[in-house]
Amino acid sequence: MKIEKKFLTKLHRCYATSSTVIDSEKKILFATEGEGACYMYSGNEFGQSTVWDAPGGTMSIVAVPGKNGDFLAVQNFFPTFQSENATIVWSKPQADGNWQVKTLFKLPYIHRFDILSANGVNYFIGCTLCTSKTEKEDWSDPGKIYVGVIPENLDEPMELKTIKTGMTKNHGYSHVTWHGKMAGMVTCEEGVFAVIPPHKPGEAWTIETVLERPVSDIAVVDIDGDGVDELVTIEPFHGNQFLINKKTETGYQVVYQYPEEMEFGHVVWGGRLRGVPTIIGGQRRHAKDLFYIQYKNGEYVKTTIETDIGPSNVAVITDKNRDIIISANREIGEAVLYLVTDK
Repeated sequence: MKIEKKFLTKLHRCYATSSTVIDSEKKILFATEGEGACYMYSGNEFGQSTVWDAPGGTMSIVAVPGKNGDFLAVQNFFPTFQSENATIVWSKPQADGNWQVKTLFKLPYIHRFDILSANGVNYFIGCTLCTSKTEKEDWSDPGKIYVGVIPENLDEPMELKTIKTGMTKNHGYSHVTWHGKMAGMVTCEEGVFAVIPPHKPGEAWTIETVLERPVSDIAVVDIDGDGVDELVTIEPFHGNQFLINKKTETGYQVVYQYPEEMEFGHVVWGGRLRGVPTIIGGQRRHAKDLFYIQYKNGEYVKTTIETDIGPSNVAVITDKNRDIIISANREIGEAVLYLVTDK
């Protein structure tokens, strides 16, 4: 594979990465966790436009299925954990190129969220880092998982309920397929939990314990091509271990650990780059590198994409002739793309 870097803009505390589709065209999104903007990039030249200038504090962005570019996002989750006023907002593109941004509800300390679909119903799942704080290192009031049905008309109210409590440092999330169903993989000090929406409205959500050790972030991918997904984890919270866990008869066993020193691990993604099963990882301190791992000739091979950038999150767009890694290089305040093509 050949990887070419495309610098887009400087963005202080660049954090959230995502994409949406407007009039059948893929749009790339970046937002800051600090006070500031969310930007959109379009076309072959990645022209920049502004979704909002403020307030910022954006942890996550998720496109709304079935809409023409609409997405939900976190706002007002500011460093460091000043997030008691965090909200979920609805961003809707307008005919004049501007955006309508409306606050749907306040949800203190909402960090990761997603939209999961089951039997034609879209469900909101929201994961709060904690429930309250007195200072930065106060973890005495654990986070929760909230869920609700997303109305077709987002101007209508959304009712949330709690389906799990007692989730200390409820930080990581991954959108996965689990037992053949769309699910969310949620991580915290108490472990990893697969959360599956009901097949029929009104039925209970399913919560399965997958791992029982502190995990910060997770991805799920069949990296070795044997037909069984591996769990790729950063451990513990903002941790120094980047691990591949393989399922065995006695549970998940670690088969790979990132071979170099790591500090503040934060990026983990699993999927395919140019059709090849791939893991993307990154850390915000020490080498501050972004890297990928592939399984070749019976070995896990790590390749560095770039160092001294301190990435916070990545997303990936798969196109016919290239794939695009959307990378928020948070520690140097840059929004960039890595364009991946065949050699």
